[in-house]
Amino acid sequence: MNFTAEQIAEILEGDIVGNPKAEVSKLSKIEEGEKGSLTFLSNPKYNPFLYTTKASITIVDKSFVPEKNITTTLIKVVDAYAAFSKLLEFYNQVKNNKLGREQPHFIAGSASIGTNEYIGAFAYIGEHVKIGENVKIYPNVYVGDNVVIGNNTTIFAGVKIYSETQIGNNCAIHSGAIIGSDGFGFAPNKEGTYDKVPQTGHVIIEDNVDIGAATTIDRATLGATIIRKGVKLDNQIQVAHNVEIGDNTVIAAQTGIAGSTKIGKNCMLGGQVGVAGHITIGDYVKVGAQAGVTKSVKSNQVLNGTPAFGFTDYHKSYAYFKKLPELAKTLYNLEKKSTLKVNHDE
Repeated sequence: MNFTAEQIAEILEGDIVGNPKAEVSKLSKIEEGEKGSLTFLSNPKYNPFLYTTKASITIVDKSFVPEKNITTTLIKVVDAYAAFSKLLEFYNQVKNNKLGREQPHFIAGSASIGTNEYIGAFAYIGEHVKIGENVKIYPNVYVGDNVVIGNNTTIFAGVKIYSETQIGNNCAIHSGAIIGSDGFGFAPNKEGTYDKVPQTGHVIIEDNVDIGAATTIDRATLGATIIRKGVKLDNQIQVAHNVEIGDNTVIAAQTGIAGSTKIGKNCMLGGQVGVAGHITIGDYVKVGAQAGVTKSVKSNQVLNGTPAFGFTDYHKSYAYFKKLPELAKTLYNLEKKSTLKVNHDE
């Protein structure tokens, strides 16, 4: 799809310096720009590339004044970085603006689907499913019985949504995510094997939630596993049964959260964090990458390490334990010297 400088300037409320009819059909980094591409410049470190880029259109700050001749058409805006982000969002909306129902697909007779829907090929939509307006369900998605999906939500290819799951408005669930699979519930018996504990609960995902690719959210044993509004989950995260994640919390990839743990609002968990089960993490808590949270945490804490403890204390301790081999050698030499002195005195 082609866009002209005029069209882009109108979207961004910017001013054109150069050819208003210049056309672009793709995006590029400024240092890799080629004819027909759009790029942006916001970091002064990249200024030299503006004079060599072959990009047809470049978005810059209004305050920018070229020091040499340029061949690219400029679109001047208040904030180049924010404007480019806005344009990316617009581009995604246009690119993903699919409508209609592809063949083949299966929709149960008892399911209800709002208007302006997109149902991709090989999608399966079960009994008594309720889907809102402007929902996009990409190919190979499975939607189990009694699932509810709100308005303006996008379910990307290959997502599996088990029965009874509730998903709010304006959500995005990316490819390979599994919502509502059984929690890890097994009870040991007298024979030394394990009996499965039925997982009879469900999953609730509130509005404006993003769930990354290959992330798994287990259904509750009883009640619900709850992802509150505004939560952002990265790829390959494990959320166990009966977990609750508070409003606007963000969690990076490969984090695992064990069962029945409650995480507060506006928390930030780094990549590969491990969180033990049956604990509570307060609001506005930040946990560094690869930390292990083994006990409950009060609000407004910043943690690192395993077991996790205060960020400042962790880095003070790190200054010492990274020198342990050197300290051990020093201690050994001191002990050896002391032993020799004692023997000499005797």
